[in-house]
Parts: sequence; structure tokens; C-alpha cells
Amino acid sequence: MAEPQRQTDLAETNPLAKTGEAAAQGSKAAGEPVANMGSTGPSIPTTEEVLQEVAKAASNIDSIVGRLVIENNFATPEEVQSCLQQSRGVETNSRSLVELLVDNEYITRRQMERLREAAAAERSGKNIPGYKFIEKLGAGAMATVWKAKQISLNRTVAVKILPKKFSTNKQFIERFYAEGRAAAQLNHPNIVQAYDVGKAGELYYFVMEFVDGSTVYDEITKRKRVSEDDAVQVVIQVTEALQHAHEKGLIHRDVKPKNVMITRDGVVKLADMGLARAISDREMAEAEQGKAFGTPYYISPEQIRGEVNIGPPADIYSLGATLYHMVTGQVPFDGKNPSSVMHKHLKAELVPPDHVYPKLSAGLSEVIEMMMAKEPKARYQNCKDLLIDLRAVKAKQHPPMAHKDFAHTDLSAIAQIEAAAPVEVVPDRAAIAKGSPLVRPWLLWALGASVLANFVMVIVLLTRE
Repeated sequence: MAEPQRQTDLAETNPLAKTGEAAAQGSKAAGEPVANMGSTGPSIPTTEEVLQEVAKAASNIDSIVGRLVIENNFATPEEVQSCLQQSRGVETNSRSLVELLVDNEYITRRQMERLREAAAAERSGKNIPGYKFIEKLGAGAMATVWKAKQISLNRTVAVKILPKKFSTNKQFIERFYAEGRAAAQLNHPNIVQAYDVGKAGELYYFVMEFVDGSTVYDEITKRKRVSEDDAVQVVIQVTEALQHAHEKGLIHRDVKPKNVMITRDGVVKLADMGLARAISDREMAEAEQGKAFGTPYYISPEQIRGEVNIGPPADIYSLGATLYHMVTGQVPFDGKNPSSVMHKHLKAELVPPDHVYPKLSAGLSEVIEMMMAKEPKARYQNCKDLLIDLRAVKAKQHPPMAHKDFAHTDLSAIAQIEAAAPVEVVPDRAAIAKGSPLVRPWLLWALGASVLANFVMVIVLLTRE
């Protein structure tokens, strides 16, 4: 399954997200004396007049950028007017309005690039009523994600847009809406919140919470491997998110480093419900039977086989593969192509993570091995049990659920067997000590009567013969 390529570093401050700060860094503050303004006549033009002049004189893209510069307070109308006049000069007639804004240090070059992205989005028809597009966050085969501003609530959001080539494909449209519906059912601090899903013109869009931070994949790339303490802390939060989803009857089916986001405050957010499915949705399960849905490096064996019964252990396996990648710096199974990687998930023996990175604790290695057991029944059956062990590892204690004796045992089956086991009656030793008889007299009379009845029956049968 193709993965979106991130085009911007979400860990970097975006000037558009903090207008005041950006204006202070990238342009002169409103009201500050402006140099090189030139002669503007006896009166200062209004913002509307400047925008009208920009629209007439500049190219389409520069016209939009000029408007965005003023709307975001990156430059004053007077500064834009000054650059517009310079663009008409003999020496600068080859310079665009935006380039002159940069030359005069009214905006930074990075701001210019981002403004042009937003202008390109607006020009290409990415207009959704109530939202103003700011910049592209990432793009893949299945969708493009934009940072935008929800005007009514004055908040920053992320907008996922279905590519136009899929806008007539009923299957893709239904899956797109299904993602929105699945995300809308979940309300948890460790899950990216869904806000809206709909259609504007030819655009199908899904609006969600904007996470200002980085992904686990970014952290692995930057740090080569994540420390055990940090990794456990992240995975505990993802496990709590999955527990909430499972309790709501949903399985994620695509847990991986790129779908785990970390805010600047260290809050972990599970993202992308694009492959989420109701556990009880038998019709969809049978329709997808035999098809592998997931990402090769982190997909569970039962997903590869396209089994009908896919449950919480599948997400736990993918989370285990993600944790393996975090603490060792390498994926559990690698290969020349997706098929070879998935074949190893099915058949190859997992190299214990503490063999790859010996500094890893034995307890966490046991947990990961149990999470990634080939057979679903040999894994943690639910996130509640997994959380017990993860919290034990965090506290530098031995994980009780991942003990070697139980690594390949169905824990739920053990509980059922114990519950159904007959209760052994233990004699009351205190009563024996007091001389109470173990056999009651009435029991002896009943036994005697039974023997007598059997004797009479034998005599009757012999007489008849």
C-alpha cells in the first residue's frame, strides 16, 4: 500500500500558524515607518484599493499571494503598494510582486514559498466553503492533506482531499466517507479527532484535528532509534487509543510509525482511520476475504492471508512491529519487495529485539515477541492485558502477562478452564478433631436398604426361572 510522502516538517514552526510571531519575524509591524515607499500621492490608499490594483497589475498567482500577505499581516498595504510601484519600474519590471516583497525584506523567502503553495491550492480550485487553505502537509496515491483554517471557529485544521481521479469511483468515495464515519465514532485524547466530511463541487474532503508536531517515523529517521523509556511511553498512549477503538467495535488495521503523531507537548495521537473496519461487519469482512489490507512492514499474518475474522490481536501485532522498529532502528522483516516482506511475516522466525539491540531490557523484548506471535491466539488478546505489561516495563518490573511459560498460550482459554474446573471438597479438619463422624447414620440406613432391595430382586428372578 503506497504511503504518503510528507512534504513539510511538522516539527518546524509554521509562520502562518502564528500570525503575530510571523509578522514580527518576517515583516515590519503595522504602523512602523516604511522605507522606499516612493511617492504615493497626497492620500494613503485603502487596503481594498491596493488589492484591486494588485489584481489588475500582477499575475494571477501573485495577485492571490499579495492578498494573502495582507490578510495574514505579513506586510502592510503600504508595503505591498510600494513593491507594486517598484514592479512597474524599468529596472525591476522583470521582478514579480512576491519577489520584490522578499527583496525588500517585507516577507521571508520561506513565507513566500508557503504563500505560493496556498495560492496554488486556491487557484487550482481547492475551495471548500468555510475553510482557507494554508499549505500542503503531504500527498500520496490515495489523498492529499492540507493545513487549513476553519474560518467560523478560527482554528487550524487538517483537510484530507480525495484525488480528482477517484472522484467518480464509488468504491473510493465510499471508503473515504467510511474513514470519516469511523473517526467520528471515536472520542479519545490519543486519537486524531474528526470534524467534518463532505463534498464541495468535485472535491470530497475530510476535516480533522491538526496535530502540530512530528510522527514516530520522523523520530526514528532523526534519532535512528527511540530510547526504550520514550518508546514505551509512546506505545502506552497508542495502546490506550486502540483500546478505546476496540471497545467501540473498530479495528484500525494500519498501525505504523507514520500514523502515530506526537505533539509538541508530548501527547501521542493515532491517525488515519482509512482502513478501519467494524469488527462485527461480516459483510465487508467477506467482501474483503483473500485481500491483504495494511502496510507490508507492519501488517499482521492474518491480514496478509485475508482472513475473515480480523480482531484486536491484528492491531496489537502491527503495534508490536512499530515498537520493534522504534527500539531497534530496523523493521522486523525486510525484503526486496512487498511480497517477500509479507512472506517473512508469515513464515520467518522473528529475531528477538534484544538480540538486535542488546541494551534493550529482557522484559520489553518479551512483550514485543508476544505482541508479534504468528498465531493471533498466542498474542495479547486485548489491549487491557498489553497495558499491564507495558506499565510493568515502564516501572522496571517483570511483565507478568508475557512470562515465558505463557508465551504461546491462550490466556483467555486458561481463564475459562479455571472457571469451569470442579471444586474439590476439603474435609472440615476442625470437625474431625472434635470427634464428629465423617459418615452420617442416615447414610448407613439408606445404604442398607439399597442392599436389601437388590437381594429381594435377585430372589424374585431366581424363583421365576
